[in-house]
Amino acid sequence: MRIKEKILLIEDEKSLMSYITTILSYHEYEIIQTNNGHMGIHMAASHAPDLILLDLGLPDMDGITVLERVREWSDVPIIVVSARQNEQEKVKALDMGANDYVTKPFSSDELLARIRSAIRISKKTANTRSESAFRNGGLMIDYEKRVVTVDGSNVQLTPTEYRIVVLLSRNAGKVLTHDYILRLLWGPYATENQTLRVNVANIRRKIEKNPADPEYIVTEIGVGYRMTDISDNSA
Repeated sequence: MRIKEKILLIEDEKSLMSYITTILSYHEYEIIQTNNGHMGIHMAASHAPDLILLDLGLPDMDGITVLERVREWSDVPIIVVSARQNEQEKVKALDMGANDYVTKPFSSDELLARIRSAIRISKKTANTRSESAFRNGGLMIDYEKRVVTVDGSNVQLTPTEYRIVVLLSRNAGKVLTHDYILRLLWGPYATENQTLRVNVANIRRKIEKNPADPEYIVTEIGVGYRMTDISDNSA
């Protein structure tokens, strides 16, 4: 008998909450639910869900605020489920650390596929976190404290920038394609190459002595990005 994955549903629309709960329960997920943001944050901390489904239009606070609060201390996969179709809203949610974004209305098959993907990626990432820190020249990443420093000085990264740096550092020396990074960080349906390029450019401005001639994150033209490693003198 498999252990059921626990999903926290933060949604104030009663009919949709009932619909999602029925689907997920049928597919043997454990469901906990609330209709407001404050309780959602509390339940995310007290129940340790495997994934959060988050509506943006909540009665007591914007879902983006819930996302920001949870991301201050947790890497739990968060899928935004929203009727907002504005591209800027989607990009903002992803930039603040959402793993995926599902626009209402959606099919049950699509929602289930995105949930499976987000949980699978989260488990895969957790299984690779055997080392507590990464060091490459003057760059140091403390995974446990979520602190990045360059030559001893703290670097302030956004949640998305931090996730990119961690992903590249855990694959130091290996070229990661644009599509791979997008899928791993934002889900299987992500296609926002420009968002990735902007985030990498911002990271370089914060960690590189000369962003135009990067020492730590190098571009493989037309392919993706690579984090240099200590023994790599070709970058």
